[in-house]
Amino acid sequence: MVDVSNHTLVPEHTVLDGDEIETVMEEYNIKKTDLPKIKRTDPALPSDADVGDVIKITRDSRTADQVTVYRMVVQ
Repeated sequence: MVDVSNHTLVPEHTVLDGDEIETVMEEYNIKKTDLPKIKRTDPALPSDADVGDVIKITRDSRTADQVTVYRMVVQ
């Protein structure tokens, strides 16, 4: 079976810890539930991601070099 998460076109996915989540929530003045969702079954997620975790996704961008987005893992 192919591990999709190691493919060159899949952006970096990182599970945030509690302090990092609080920093992001304060910076954007939102609650965790306001974040866009990503399913737990998404093959790009790290194997240690659980439902309720916040994932930081760093993508390459043509206009901004890199873009960071956040998603909350759902069932």
